[in-house]
Amino acid sequence: MSKKDTSQQLWTGRFTEATDAFVEAFTASEHFDRRLYRQDIRGSIAHARMLAKAGVLTAQERDAIIQGLEELREEIDQGDFNWSPALEDVHMNIEKRLTDRIGEAGKKLHTGRSRNDQVATDIRLYLRDEIDHIRAELIRFQHGLVQLAEQELDTILPGFTHLQVAQPVSFGHHMLAWYEMLVRDQERLEDCRKRLNVMPLGSAALAGTSFPIDRDMTCAELEFDRPSRNSLDAVSDRDFAMEFTAAAAILLTHTSRMAEEMIIWASPLVDFIDLPDRFCTGSSIMPQKKNPDVAEIVRGKTARVNGHLIALLTLMKSQPLAYNRDNQEDKEPLFDTVDTVRDCLRAFADMVPAMRVKRENMYAAARKGFATATDLADYLVRKGVPFRDAHAIVGAAVRHGVEQGMDLADMDLPTLQGFSDTIGEDVYQVLTLEGSVAARDHLGGTAPNQVRSQIRAARERLSKLS
Repeated sequence: MSKKDTSQQLWTGRFTEATDAFVEAFTASEHFDRRLYRQDIRGSIAHARMLAKAGVLTAQERDAIIQGLEELREEIDQGDFNWSPALEDVHMNIEKRLTDRIGEAGKKLHTGRSRNDQVATDIRLYLRDEIDHIRAELIRFQHGLVQLAEQELDTILPGFTHLQVAQPVSFGHHMLAWYEMLVRDQERLEDCRKRLNVMPLGSAALAGTSFPIDRDMTCAELEFDRPSRNSLDAVSDRDFAMEFTAAAAILLTHTSRMAEEMIIWASPLVDFIDLPDRFCTGSSIMPQKKNPDVAEIVRGKTARVNGHLIALLTLMKSQPLAYNRDNQEDKEPLFDTVDTVRDCLRAFADMVPAMRVKRENMYAAARKGFATATDLADYLVRKGVPFRDAHAIVGAAVRHGVEQGMDLADMDLPTLQGFSDTIGEDVYQVLTLEGSVAARDHLGGTAPNQVRSQIRAARERLSKLS
């Protein structure tokens, strides 16, 4: 194996030979952790201000460092920064370039800190920002679902259990079920954000530092809720990354369930919805095809994020205190999870509210499969028939309907009375789809009154979050 000059590296004082070229490439992380540059520069500026207050830096050195870092940020923003794998990571690249630009003052910036607490701070700043971006997409998606729920409040479709027709429900009610999933997702992300908003900076390598640092000052400037309480834990903790990825996996499990329903609904065999052409693709061989590719890809990306969660859990499961280089492997699964969740939410926030609902097809489907059978059983119970007897009576009526190819609502009164003489003319009020839906008029039910109430509550909640 070839050897490579390590004169650029900032830690080589103890070493007598150059790093192997393969090892240098194998251990480098700058090609993916460079996305932390904004957070790294922000943390370094706060650290420089604190060092000046503590008397470690002069005001002139502080100002030179801050100006140099701000110029570097602009340079990276514009794509003019020359990243070097020999410098291993984002931190060393920025520090070396800063020192080249401003001289000796740049070498003093790392006083009182380590890359261990530096990266732990950077990644928390990064994830905090990304959770806020994801939260915005989540809220936008929720707004779209509530809008669609209001638009289709009186649309009736069959509700399913075991993918068998169960009872009729409002399509608006169905959209609000999706909305409720996202409410829980949002709460999980908000909880995760609270726990990650603790500042490791000042923990140094693992034991803290002998310099007179002011952690409260840097904590306030970086907008953390508090400094970490234990330096060993602070530099090695990646709970927040695992927690975020777990929340992301649950969130994508929800969008995957939504995707599955949309894929089924868009099938010509079901034909409940039409997805906008801009979110679908065709076939290279079958000209009639309109494939729900966006929904399928979102469903598939759930597996990807589930894998990232397992990777992070496995990464951390055997690590002794404190920091270990294994932790370099936390970033790629975390970064990809962030990108995947944000993109999936963006796709659904754009696509779902734009889908065309085929009301007539949904209504016709709800008239099949004896969706009002439970309503007939409830009717008999209200007439004094014990529920188990009512269940048997309706089961016999359904069996007759299957044999004759007719729904309960299509049977004449003498036929229905053949199963129970308790049945009267008023039975047809409960056998209609509209009557069945309207009868569920309680908190959480599918009756239009309840759906309207839940839409109002959702809008009030979202108005406070926006």
